[in-house]
Amino acid sequence: MTNAGNAAPADAPHSFAPSLLREYDIRGIVGQTFSVADAEVLGRAFGSLARRRGGKSVAVGRDGRHSSPALAQAFIAGLLDSGIDAVDIGRGPTPMLYFAAHTLDVDGAVMVTGSHNPPEYNGLKLMLGKASFFGDDIQSLGRVAAAADYLRGSGAARTVSVFEAYVDRVLSAITATRSMKVAWDAGNGAMGDVMAAVAARLPGEHILLNETIDGDFPNHHPDPTVPENLKQLQQTVLAEGCDLGIAFDGDGDRVGFVDSKARILWGDQILLLLARDVLRRHPGAPIVGDVKCSQALFDGIAAAGGQPVMWKTGHSLIKTRMKELGAPLAGEMSAHLFIADGYYGYDDAIYAALRVLSVLQTSGEDLAGFRDSLPRLFNTPEIRVPCPEERKAPVIEEVKARQVARGADMTTIDGLRVQEGGGWWLLRASNTQDILVLRCEAASPDQLQALLDRARGELAASGLTLGEVPPESFA
Repeated sequence: MTNAGNAAPADAPHSFAPSLLREYDIRGIVGQTFSVADAEVLGRAFGSLARRRGGKSVAVGRDGRHSSPALAQAFIAGLLDSGIDAVDIGRGPTPMLYFAAHTLDVDGAVMVTGSHNPPEYNGLKLMLGKASFFGDDIQSLGRVAAAADYLRGSGAARTVSVFEAYVDRVLSAITATRSMKVAWDAGNGAMGDVMAAVAARLPGEHILLNETIDGDFPNHHPDPTVPENLKQLQQTVLAEGCDLGIAFDGDGDRVGFVDSKARILWGDQILLLLARDVLRRHPGAPIVGDVKCSQALFDGIAAAGGQPVMWKTGHSLIKTRMKELGAPLAGEMSAHLFIADGYYGYDDAIYAALRVLSVLQTSGEDLAGFRDSLPRLFNTPEIRVPCPEERKAPVIEEVKARQVARGADMTTIDGLRVQEGGGWWLLRASNTQDILVLRCEAASPDQLQALLDRARGELAASGLTLGEVPPESFA
């Protein structure tokens, strides 16, 4: 059971709710699976690990959720108790915290954020040094807490604002002065203040939506990958005659776009726009996309003279792969975009947005024209298939074995992605939920339906049921 009190005994073993420590971050429901006491223990455990690896100080930021100030203060208290100094950068988006990690004299960084989840959620995203802290590192925090294996000390806390420096840095992405009319939607998330400051310094006309940071998210849920959440932005773009619209998620590390016709552009499409620009400066460079991305992305990277690299889904995994390859650019269907060309290589939604604006300003191209130039393909949304945790890996292996037996053309870096019928279907296990994720892509609705039927049969052979996917959901 998680300790639900307001303070955690400094030398007592502590256990967390089983769902709290996840693959890429720490996330729970405040007051149920994530408490102030948990946050303090996590600060003590993370601080102890940081000290054992030679660290002395950690930057801490927080988003605009109502629970974030108390959780941040508790985490800082734990850091100080472990002998780590804390640098509190205050409220802002996750990429501003990453910026602090790269520009301040700190040895790690922790963001208190619930990302795009509902208001009752909150959590932590962590870095040690300049690298993501994920996987077994996150699980190690639970082991330290269970054994009360803390280092003790008396760290010092100080407050440092990086807001102005961060705004200046992201604005360096703009290299031309062509005026554009842009609608911006922060979704009342943590990017609101930065978005307003950036827009005020751009040429052209800028219409701000939901820029006031509000942990209740009163206007719509802050997740730009869900079409329903983009309706207000789409309506504004059409009503005001904007060149494009830009939306951010709750903590500002993911970005969504709509063109002048209010059509949505997905993460892999924006990645291709950026890739063509980046490859002009880095010919032949590797560009990384996750397994959920369209084949049009990988083909487009190759056509632009780049080396397309398909990799596992997950922002920490993508960032790690980028560093291994020295890739200047990477992205995911989930709209995390990572730019190392002239930047730090982490997922910063407003920097990515400004790079897109810069490409459009410089080329004279418009986003609608770019979208029209892309191959016409049909995709399913991500289909979530309920699957017991203990069956997720076995089902993937069973389906994989049947594909091998029939000689299928497939990629197995993350689940399996099977090429057939001029398209592909993907089946992979979620890292965070009791589900399998299915996605299909084809050149026509009929071909797409055939791929869905193939996947449905494979799931049925392993005892799982895929419900009907209405054709109107095909994009």
